[in-house]
Order: sequence, then C-alpha cells, then structure tokens
Amino acid sequence: MPFAHQFRPKTLEEFVGQQHLVAPGKPIYNFVKTGKLPSMIFWGPPGTGKTTLALILANLLNYNFYTLSAVMDGKAQLKAIISKAQKQQNPSILFIDEIHRWNKSQQDALLPYIEDGTLTLIGATTENPSFTVINALLSRTQVYVFYPICNQDVIKRLKFIYKNFLQKYKITNKAFETIANFADGDLRIALNLLEMATLLADAEKRTKITSKDIEAASHKQLLYDKNADLHYELISAVHKSIRASDGIAASYYIMRMLQAGEDPLYIARRLLRFASEDIGNAKPAALLLANAVYDACQKIGMPECAIFLIQLALYLAQAPKNNDAYKVESFVKELISKYGNLPVPKHFRNAPTKLMRDLGYFKDYKYDHLYKNKYSGQQTWPDKLDKLFKSKGKANGRISLKDLEDYLPECFKKRKR
Repeated sequence: MPFAHQFRPKTLEEFVGQQHLVAPGKPIYNFVKTGKLPSMIFWGPPGTGKTTLALILANLLNYNFYTLSAVMDGKAQLKAIISKAQKQQNPSILFIDEIHRWNKSQQDALLPYIEDGTLTLIGATTENPSFTVINALLSRTQVYVFYPICNQDVIKRLKFIYKNFLQKYKITNKAFETIANFADGDLRIALNLLEMATLLADAEKRTKITSKDIEAASHKQLLYDKNADLHYELISAVHKSIRASDGIAASYYIMRMLQAGEDPLYIARRLLRFASEDIGNAKPAALLLANAVYDACQKIGMPECAIFLIQLALYLAQAPKNNDAYKVESFVKELISKYGNLPVPKHFRNAPTKLMRDLGYFKDYKYDHLYKNKYSGQQTWPDKLDKLFKSKGKANGRISLKDLEDYLPECFKKRKR
C-alpha cells in the first residue's frame, strides 16, 4: 500500500495539525468527549487530514462509516447507504469527499436524512462552501476550516513513521526538513516523497537518504485553480498591495500566479483597471503605460512578459493615488438604480426639426464658451435630481466630488473593497 494509506494516523494522538480543532477544549475534542458528532463540513487544502480525521472519529465513537466520492457516486449510491444505515443500531457517518462537486439536487437529497439523524454527514471540500454547498445544507452543518500543516508537524509525523516502520534506512534531519519544505503543508505529498526516496534507495541498494535524494525526486508544485478561492485571493492581494504602494509585494503575488499557470493577460487587464480606479487623473500616464503593457504581453507572451507586469506593478505602486473616477462611477450607478430613466433637460436636447423646436428642445441653451470663465451656471442634471441637489443647499444644483458621500453614502459602503 502507498505510504499515505499505510501510515494514516489511527488515533487523535497520532493526528498532526489542526490543533484549533482537536486540542483539548477545542470543538472536535469536545465532540469526542461527549460521544456524539454533529454533521460537519471540513474545508481546507489537500493533504491536511480531512479524510483521516473523519475515519478517526468513526473509530473512536463506534459509528458505522460509509463513504461516497462526489466525482464518482450519485443518488443511487446514496440511497443504498441510507437503506443500510436505517437498519443499523449504531449511528452512521456518511463521508462525502469533494462534496462541492455534488449538484443542488444531489445535496438536497441528503437533507431529510441529516434532519432525522439517519446520517451524520462529514463533507470534505477544497473549495469555499459558501459558494459550493447549498444554504439548506450549510444551515444543518458546522463548517470547520483545515489549514496547511506546519513544517514542524510534518517532520514530527515523518520521524514517527521512520522510528516505528522504516528503521532499516538512515534518513538525515536535513532530508526530513527538505521533504517538509517541498510538501508545502500537504502531509500526503510528504509521505509520497518519503516513499519515493525509499524506493530510489532500494533500487540503488543503499540505506542512507539525504536531502539531495529528496531534491532529485521532487518538484515543488504551486497550489492554484483559476476558478477557485486562491485565484481571487491572489489577484485581490495584487490590487491591494499596489493600492498600499508596495510594488514588491504585488510582484510576489503576480509571480505566484504566473508560475502557477495564470494567463498574463488576465493580470494585465486587472492592472489596467487599477490604473483608472486607483490612480486616475492623479497621473493619467499610468493608464497609457498599463495599456502598452497589455499590448506587449499579447505580443511577447510568457515567460518574457512577466517582467512587463512587474515593471507596471512597481510604476503603479509608486504613482500618486486618486479614486475620484471610481467614486463617481459608484455614485452615478446608484443614482440610475434609484431613480431610473429621468428625462434629459429640454435645453440640452438638440432640435434639428421644427417640431422639436416647437416642443421647447434646445430653448435657452447657453453656450458656456461665451460666458466668463467658460461657465454659464445653467442646469445640467435632470429636473428631479436638480431639485434634489438644490434642496440640499447646492447652488445651481451642482455638487462636487467632496459632496458625493453626503448624498448616497450607502453606495460607497456597498462598493468599497
């Protein structure tokens, strides 16, 4: 059997990581102490112990344990498990791996059996359950977040396995550290690397395993999914780092995305938007450079275009910031949403025909270039909004950038990010 299966922890004492859940006084520990489990969803990256903890809980509390794969199994398999569980005296856990892959209808089918206690659900997911699990199921479960396992805990588990099962090998401390670094918080990867190192040693008829053996047998993979949380977390970090004037931090997040396979044009589009949203007229050249970088990325492609994006990120971070365009965009969108299609003032409407002139179109329009300081003071807003602004004490119904949040503060609270 693969090491990841062969050496799976069997008890809470062997289990490493997730101390915020399993340490004394924490939720899972307390459930074990009471002897009864609620339905739960375990959310976290691969190799952090979601399946293992479910198996440990079933064993500790003498629950029947049934498992489904959301990739392979559907309602037919679920019905068979429900039929078995209803005949059992002991309570039953249904473990669904990758529950986020089940559609709404399949998730709905679980509800009555969770409700009446036929099944205690433990769902495992690597994706945000807020977006992938239906609300009715979320309301019947507790969501617990699993975090990447720290290097110290990975090494602790590897040394336990080494001491109890792999004593014929001589594994250096540096080798354990190298495995932990490459595993990046995923214990399954760590065990796979350890297994690969022992196989290579066996093939060469030697027992010593060093860090060089691990490096030769491994390649650090970057976790990434273009449609999942990490994608949005990283691009958000790019945007917010530049807004905070930290171009080097932004470059770090950009390079992580690129090395994980992100389309450089996606990043270029977001930086193009940033140039207008957060810099705007404080430095209009930012938009020109951002547009030029987008074109350059199209022409050159990866890996050469990475430096264009980093150059742009550094430039945008160092540029003065002004979000007036963003504020006005938010403000006028809210006005349109709240007041709908208000008529354009008649004096602003062109009148190419006699009928239109008879209806008052273009009448009393003032050509601002003919007035002192190029300002006529004429009404510019639709009548309803003009009256609204005048009622707030604004001369000629005009408002300034400083006034925006006084009129529709809710639109700024809603759109800030």
